[in-house]
Amino acid sequence: MPRAKQSRKEQTAPATAADARLQQMRRRVHLGRLGVWAAVAAGPIALAVTVATPATVVRAAPATKPTTVKTTVPANPSGYATVFLNAWLHSHAGAESTAQARLAQSMGPDVDLPQVSDAQPAPESVVAVRSAQQTGTAWSVTVAAQYTDGRLRYYAVPVAADRAGATFTVTGAPAVVAGPAHAEERQSPYAVTVPTDSDLSATAGEFLAAYLAGAGEVARYLTPGVHLTAVSPAPYTAVTVEQVSAVEDAAAAERVPADGTKIHVLAQVEARDVGGRWPLAYELTLTTRSGRWEITALHTGTTTQTGGDR
Repeated sequence: MPRAKQSRKEQTAPATAADARLQQMRRRVHLGRLGVWAAVAAGPIALAVTVATPATVVRAAPATKPTTVKTTVPANPSGYATVFLNAWLHSHAGAESTAQARLAQSMGPDVDLPQVSDAQPAPESVVAVRSAQQTGTAWSVTVAAQYTDGRLRYYAVPVAADRAGATFTVTGAPAVVAGPAHAEERQSPYAVTVPTDSDLSATAGEFLAAYLAGAGEVARYLTPGVHLTAVSPAPYTAVTVEQVSAVEDAAAAERVPADGTKIHVLAQVEARDVGGRWPLAYELTLTTRSGRWEITALHTGTTTQTGGDR
């Protein structure tokens, strides 16, 4: 077939989708070449801008600032209630000018003073034993009053506090209530009996003698890095071990265990002073090193005294 005739046939043939895409690609390449040559004609700066201009610009999202959460711990008015009740129990109607009466009335302006005779004994000590927050600002504080004749009476004192805990006031007269119930005795974790003539008992006894009676230096019984200060001035003249119990079975071994063995003990001792004998108990943590026991920590209630890194 002649070439001209074939060209006319191709021009008259229907365009397909592939042909359309091919034509679009050719036009893009052609336009791109024209842009580059135009940039060359305009100078090197225009060429650099043409080549380096990005097709898409991505903007970084702003960093989210951390949210600060403020927590408010309500102030406990136990001390305020204790001071009020002590002043109230030492006051009586008809003697409003006394210091105790004025104090009670300033702390609870709407509370009447008790009407009692001067012979009515005042409590020897007053101490708060429990407090309960009833609403956001209302509290009920249970305060125990102990008398010289052995009587023990409990009072519930209503107290209002502002949300900042900066101001308090007694909002009503105290109420005599039953005391807190006795809790069931918990099972002691110190179930292993340690012989009183063992190295462990000797270490605990000598340490407590130095700690309470000044019998030697406390530091010689401590694990390296642990620092404990003896009670000063020494309140006792002598300390004797009565019983030592432990949590771990290794405490009752005949020989000192391998270095690094850590055990927890309860040492019950008798401390003596010029006034008598006092039964005391101490929770201790001991660790073995170089074939001997050393004091690693002295636990007093919820506080652990180590003085070193934990």
